[in-house]
Amino acid sequence: MTLAVQTAAHAQEPFVEGRHYVEVSPRQPTKDPKQVEVLEFFAYSCSHCNAFEPALEAWLKKLPPDVLFRRIPVAFREDVVIHQQLYFTLEALGLVEQLHGKVFHAIHAERQRLATAADIAAFAAKNGADGKRLVETMGSFGVAGKVRQATALAAGYKIEGTPSLGVNGRWLTSGSLAGSNPRTLLVAEHLIALAKKGP
Repeated sequence: MTLAVQTAAHAQEPFVEGRHYVEVSPRQPTKDPKQVEVLEFFAYSCSHCNAFEPALEAWLKKLPPDVLFRRIPVAFREDVVIHQQLYFTLEALGLVEQLHGKVFHAIHAERQRLATAADIAAFAAKNGADGKRLVETMGSFGVAGKVRQATALAAGYKIEGTPSLGVNGRWLTSGSLAGSNPRTLLVAEHLIALAKKGP
């Protein structure tokens, strides 16, 4: 068997529930019933999430309009709840495209912890954003509500590690299930197709 044929055969390999992904029970709510929802559960402090980001970004560019993608920041420890607040603040201020990747870079390449409001204000100013406004928004009622929702979703999906991908409130896959983090994207495509077939 040639390498090309092996690769093609491997690409056709069926994904199996219980091995490559698990069913989520009970089913979790989604934002829009007209769209298939894909959630990335991530943490800024997670080196695997940082490494996964370029593959995920490339994949997102190819998603069809009937698929809704949302990032859900997860905090396994109290001291990183500030990173959940940071992500939802970027979302609220329309700064995800400008700063999301730079947060990963600051933490993993520049070894900044971004553990305090002062750290985050300085990071924002360095990257052309209004640090004072960012920190004020982080403390807002709206952001606190988003953090609560994210924490409830992570609990509902029984998230044990990041990055993990949840599909349509029904399934969960991760690098440990799929075989690698980039391979979770292939499993997600399989699950999106399943979701489009209906209940």
